Amino acid sequence: MNDLASKKCIPCTEGTSPLGKKDQQELLSELSDGWRIVQGHHLENEYRFGDFREALSFTNRVGEIAEEAGHHPDIYLSWGKARVTIWTHKIDGLSEADFVLAAKIDRLER
Repeated sequence: MNDLASKKCIPCTEGTSPLGKKDQQELLSELSDGWRIVQGHHLENEYRFGDFREALSFTNRVGEIAEEAGHHPDIYLSWGKARVTIWTHKIDGLSEADFVLAAKIDRLER
């Protein structure tokens, strides 16, 4: 997990292919248990909190990481939970940068 989190999110160039299933599974093994690959297309993790304020605080911290990385996930926020969904829009699939961002989010204290 630490090796991935220390990398930088590198944008894909035109013509880059999404990661294959084997590469996706190898990178997924470096993330915390909550992450899952959905339909071979995106990463998703749902976090539970005691109330809305905690979920909002987490969401804001994820936003700061995303801005710093220049890679922006979809975040669904509601009372007591936040769901983070990551994929590379440019290639309409998963790239290593998606797993790097997920690893950086894993580092957040909750």
